[in-house]
Amino acid sequence: MSPGGLPFASTPEALGFDSGRLAQLDRYMAGMVETGMVAGTSTLLMRHGQVAAFTTFGKGRLDDEAPLGRDAVFRIYSMTKPVTGVAMMILFQEGRWTLDDPVTDHLPELKGQKVFAGVADDGTLQTEAAIRPPTMRELMSHTAGFGYGLFDVHPLERAYREAGVMTADSHEDLLARAARIPLMFQPGTEWFYSIATDLQALVVKRLSGMSFGDFLRTRIFEPLGMIDTGFHVPVDQVHRLAEMYRDDGAGRLKVAAEAFDMPINDYTRPPRFESGGGGLVSTAVDYARFCQMILNRGELDGVRILNSETVDLMATNVVPEAVLKTTNPLRLLPFNPAFGFGLDFAIAIDPQALGMAEGRGTLSWGGGGGTWFWIDPTNDLIFVGMIQRMADPVSNEFRAQARALTYAALTHPEK
Repeated sequence: MSPGGLPFASTPEALGFDSGRLAQLDRYMAGMVETGMVAGTSTLLMRHGQVAAFTTFGKGRLDDEAPLGRDAVFRIYSMTKPVTGVAMMILFQEGRWTLDDPVTDHLPELKGQKVFAGVADDGTLQTEAAIRPPTMRELMSHTAGFGYGLFDVHPLERAYREAGVMTADSHEDLLARAARIPLMFQPGTEWFYSIATDLQALVVKRLSGMSFGDFLRTRIFEPLGMIDTGFHVPVDQVHRLAEMYRDDGAGRLKVAAEAFDMPINDYTRPPRFESGGGGLVSTAVDYARFCQMILNRGELDGVRILNSETVDLMATNVVPEAVLKTTNPLRLLPFNPAFGFGLDFAIAIDPQALGMAEGRGTLSWGGGGGTWFWIDPTNDLIFVGMIQRMADPVSNEFRAQARALTYAALTHPEK
């Protein structure tokens, strides 16, 4: 058994992989460390519920001689979002909310929110009435109309930044600041990456009567054996926390003091609030356990977190067809009829049409610190990749190469 109770296969060949081809993935990861692109890498590949490969290269900190361990802790940023989605769906299957509920049923502070209609000559935002409140389905698919404040691409994004939405002191404070800003578009008519998952965390708090962190711990982390996942790292385990780096402008790494123009969170103590959009730290093993639960349609090691039908619902595209058929340079993702978004997961609806080798229905997402994962139900495999380099073209290259080299090594797909 591997760390975290994940069973190892006798050989990669036993799971339908070619060891020699998988070694190309290792050579790529080792090469990126050797050339100074990242301090360290951790990749974990599973198929049929067993570990096919689990390798680490480099260090957690450049100023530390210790090699990166399999138990290294990483800032996973937006890989928090699917976890928040699972928390929401636990409450969904308990009948606490429905996908067609207006968001204002659960967040009444948003009642009467207007919609952006342009910018006046004096720079003020022009608004129009919303045709209706966003639904919970739209909240869980970034089609509700909220902004984020992380991207300087739209007047609403600048308004979010000026209002300090992402530097709020609590979920309630974040909601209050966002409620004073209009929606970016009429609900359901567009997709924009947003604070929606932080608002989901507040919904979880209100419906459960628990802190968000306590709900995740008792309903997801402890049942799944995710012993190192949470909103901060215990003092006696801080040595396992990998450092965050960024490019210094000259092709070398420097410690990142900021993330998205905000100070890097101090994960050695509890945060000001438990962000449902990007607040968790985790390990490759812990996150693989989460992914395997999703691949198993809600169950792991005899513990059921979600009903299988609930997982199927999360894995169904909910972005309107009209949005999939249009292009918008403001979107983070290149949506089209072959690529959509479900409930807190991106979905490869038709990978072959996208020129990708993964199976139909593959779920995926990544984090702003360079981490990524995918869950391929067609080929019964999961992949978790962990680096700590603030999102840039290099971290995107890691994701693309990991996919290409993994499927190049798969000799017996769909079995």
